[in-house]
Amino acid sequence: MVEIKDLYFTYPNYQTVLENITFSVPTGQIVAVLGANGAGKTTLLKLIAGLLVPDGDVKVRIDGKTPQKISGKIAFISEAGTYFNDLTPKTYGAFLQDFFPTFDKAYFDMLLDFFQLQERPMKKMSKGQKAKVEIAAGMAKRTPYIIMDEPFVGKDMFTRQDFMQALSGTLTGEETIFITTHEIREIENFVDRVIILKENHIAIDITLDVLRQEGKTIQELMKEVIGYEENSFYSLLDKTEDSI
Repeated sequence: MVEIKDLYFTYPNYQTVLENITFSVPTGQIVAVLGANGAGKTTLLKLIAGLLVPDGDVKVRIDGKTPQKISGKIAFISEAGTYFNDLTPKTYGAFLQDFFPTFDKAYFDMLLDFFQLQERPMKKMSKGQKAKVEIAAGMAKRTPYIIMDEPFVGKDMFTRQDFMQALSGTLTGEETIFITTHEIREIENFVDRVIILKENHIAIDITLDVLRQEGKTIQELMKEVIGYEENSFYSLLDKTEDSI
């Protein structure tokens, strides 16, 4: 279980990104952390992963411990990547196998084949190809906690679809997953719960069952929460015409 209580986080430049964040996630739940750019999504995921430390006392606990004390049980998958550019995907996998006791090399190789990745140094790969290696490596760690920060960056529509199918088909159901993405439609039928951040706070925390009972999609909910106006570009066009 992940427990977060009264969490605050401020960067060294005194910019407060998160305030009074409180929620808990039971084992096996898949949670989408959403919000506009700058809402604090990546910061929250890094705090859960133990890559950042919250302000004040301990505010994040996973199975009763700080994330730093159970780092081996957490896989953080980011668009930034943790690979070594001079290594090929399979040599990178061999490296990870030496450091992570639970690393599933056969599963990693299967994902590399699934993503049709060639065996060449990662510095010669495109951004999308590197992201696929990062996803394969993160999933192959077989950790109970998986945190994915924009896993679809650089991937075309078909690759995103294939990845979601592969992910759904290989999970045991015991994994607790956090995912943030702008590709909301891709996760509509994958997540159990949605947390939307706005102005440093949690604006809404809702399960997909309740959302469906209200007859809404995640995308519609996002538009409501962030105040998106569907036809706002018309006013921009009017102002442009007036200025001509």
